[in-house]
Formats: sequence, structure tokens, C-alpha cells
Amino acid sequence: MSVPSRSPDLTSPRRPAAPARPADEPRDPGGREFEFGDRDFRRICDLIRARAGIALADGKRDMVYGRLSRRLRALGLRSFRDYLDRLEQDGGEEWQAFTNALTTNLTAFFREPHHFERLREELQACGGQEPIRLWSCAASTGEEPYSIAITACETFGTLAPPVRILATDVDTQVLATGERGIYPLERIANLDADLRRRYFQRGTGPNDGFARVNPALRRLIDFRPLNLLAPRYDVSGPYKAVFCRNVMIYFDKPTQRDILTRLVPHLADDGMLYTGHSENYLHAADIIQPCGRTLYRRARAAA
Repeated sequence: MSVPSRSPDLTSPRRPAAPARPADEPRDPGGREFEFGDRDFRRICDLIRARAGIALADGKRDMVYGRLSRRLRALGLRSFRDYLDRLEQDGGEEWQAFTNALTTNLTAFFREPHHFERLREELQACGGQEPIRLWSCAASTGEEPYSIAITACETFGTLAPPVRILATDVDTQVLATGERGIYPLERIANLDADLRRRYFQRGTGPNDGFARVNPALRRLIDFRPLNLLAPRYDVSGPYKAVFCRNVMIYFDKPTQRDILTRLVPHLADDGMLYTGHSENYLHAADIIQPCGRTLYRRARAAA
């Protein structure tokens, strides 16, 4: 989820200060704790779009206020204008906190199960070749890459299958959660009992109510920050499978094409792109072509 691909370095002051707020504009039309007007919301939309490609709809105004107001409290600021001025003039590490706050992370173990059934078939076809490289490029809190790792262990019948899994995301906070590999028990409640027993360790005492993934799974995964808007991806490859699910819906069509042109070259010749159930790429048929339910391979023209 690391630099933007179509914008200047946002860690340096590049813009003039925002124009003075008209005297007749209310300090906070919503009567909330912090001053937050239309100009503030539009600036935030522009900044997060340039930084992470996320297009915020007008209906996200309350979400934006709720998430960023925590940053204002932490920094002792009284208005969003002050926060945004400070961010643009000398954001530094605050840019990452800004991005983390506005990134939506919704995930689960074995979400869209048919993908993992297909992945198992693809891994079986690889035989004993190694290493088989797999990439979860919007890994969030780690459920997806750990599901990939469990699938590999089940396929090869060992806790040390011949795979290497790269897990990336623009949000460093959720990546840290993935690296820890500790989840509330309700997050794994719907998993098969045998899978829970083989791949999770239930906490006791102060850790009661939580489970830790088997350390063998953690050893299969490299967690690393990566912005899909970066001009190039510093990854190894080629990848037999690239999971890019439920993230492209936050980008417009031109941005999706830009990302695909950088993503697809990292696929192996017989590699497969796994996408979200609400995503389609008819506008990018020259780059990828469907080969199953929310599954794509490199288009011949792109190859």
C-alpha cells in the first residue's frame, strides 16, 4: 500500500499556502470539535489522491473527519487547515500517518475461497520447482498472505513448502499487524478446526482471547511497504500468482491501467492475477485477459 507515480515528492514544500478562508465561511459547518470546511475536504481529497491514488467520494466526508481528527488531537492542532498547512510545508513522517489514516483495510482469512482452490491447483501443477514466488500486493493486516501460506502448506503437505510470499501494502500500521501475526480468536472462528489446530497457537494468560500464527508460516512471508502508485516496483519475481484484490476499486480507470502496466510484467509467463469480485478490467484487455472467475493472465499483446 513508496512514492507516488504521478506527483512530486510530497515530503518537500512544493505548494503555496492555501488561500485565505473567506470571512463569511463558517468555521465548522458541522459544529464539530475541529474546524472542517469544504476547502479542507477538497484539499484532503487532492492530497490522498496524489499520495496513494485513492479517490474519495463526497460521502466519505464524515469518515475523513473521524479518522484525521485523531491526528489533530495528537499534534495539538485546532483546525484541519492548520494540519494540512503543516503537512504540506514539512510533513515528514506525518505523510505516512496521513496515508495510514485514510486507507481502508477490510480483509479476512480465505476471503473468496475459490481463489485459494485455484491457487492450490496451480501450485500442484508446479511440481517440485522452487522457489515458487507469490505476491499479495494489498496485504492489509496479513490474513491474505497467511491464507496463501496455509494453502501452500496444505498443497505440499509440509510446513516448509517451496514457496516465497511477498506481502506489501501502503499502510505501514497494518503491515506491522501482519508481521506480528496475532489475531483475536473471532478472526479465525470460521476456519476449519483442523486448520486452526495446525496453523494457530491459542494464547493463554494475558494473551487469552488471541491466537498467533504458526511461526513456520511467518518464515514463508516477507512483509514490506510498497505504494502501487510508485513509478517502479522493487520486487523480485517473476510471480506465479499475484493477489491484487479489492484495492483497484479505489482508483479511477486511468490509474488502474497505470498500475496494471507496472504489475503485469512481474507475472510469470504462466502466472495468474487474482482480483476482487467487484473489479473488472474490460478497459485493459490489451494488458490482461480473463481466464476464470475474477482471474486474469497476461494478454498476448502485453507478453
